[in-house]
Amino acid sequence: MKTLLAIAIKAALEGGTEILKVYETNFNVEIKDDNSPLTQADKNANTIINSYLKTTGIPIISEENRQIDYLERKKWSQCWIVDPLDGTKEFIKRNGEFTVNIALIDNGDPILGVIYVPVSKELYFTSEDGKTSKKIIVFSEEISVEEIFEKAEIIKPSKITSGVKIVGSRSHLNEDTKKFISEIENNLSAEGGKNKVEIVSKGSSLKFCLVAEGLAHIYPRFAPTMEWDTAAGHAICKAVGVSVIDQITGKSMQYNKPNLLNNYFLVKA
Repeated sequence: MKTLLAIAIKAALEGGTEILKVYETNFNVEIKDDNSPLTQADKNANTIINSYLKTTGIPIISEENRQIDYLERKKWSQCWIVDPLDGTKEFIKRNGEFTVNIALIDNGDPILGVIYVPVSKELYFTSEDGKTSKKIIVFSEEISVEEIFEKAEIIKPSKITSGVKIVGSRSHLNEDTKKFISEIENNLSAEGGKNKVEIVSKGSSLKFCLVAEGLAHIYPRFAPTMEWDTAAGHAICKAVGVSVIDQITGKSMQYNKPNLLNNYFLVKA
């Protein structure tokens, strides 16, 4: 597992390097069939990440790969799930809040996760046993994976004390989410109003990281997402004891499903 994690980390870092090469140019934006944006950065990062992960012999589900029919995928006990550039809208806005997401799935459960933020150089990853998650700022491209393992610091969620921090998105805040936030505010008022709600806005899979490292308490996602948007963040949260609950099944989110579209979910420490 440590070898697989090391490969995923290398893939994420190299993917991030490819993304920044395009980020610094006057890039073009394409619109895919589902009306989502696509840039050369998505394509370049996908190519380099695939080149690393293919060496493991484990099949890959990536946003930018041709999607394989479930009749084939259901035979897989393990698979990688990749978003080579999560937050393409944030990339286009040039606000830095986009990530590289890589997760390893075992029989539907995320067991390893890596999230890299190319602009800020923040790297989040699970331990090889999936029992902790860590964070490091990768200041140098020359850093080895062994050094990353050695120097990364463990992250932990935080308890609610003076206020409830709820993660929102810069690109998505619909009526269902507003209603959820309003219900929490009403509940807090009924309890005496000691705790207040604060909205923490962030793009891409960084929303999962905020809860995992204790900078927020709850992340409600009542809008469409795909498995590659959530798998890595789910793995990182799961390793620190944060639940990611499917709002239809009431159970932990599952992956490599017949339909790669997620149900609404709630991330809670």
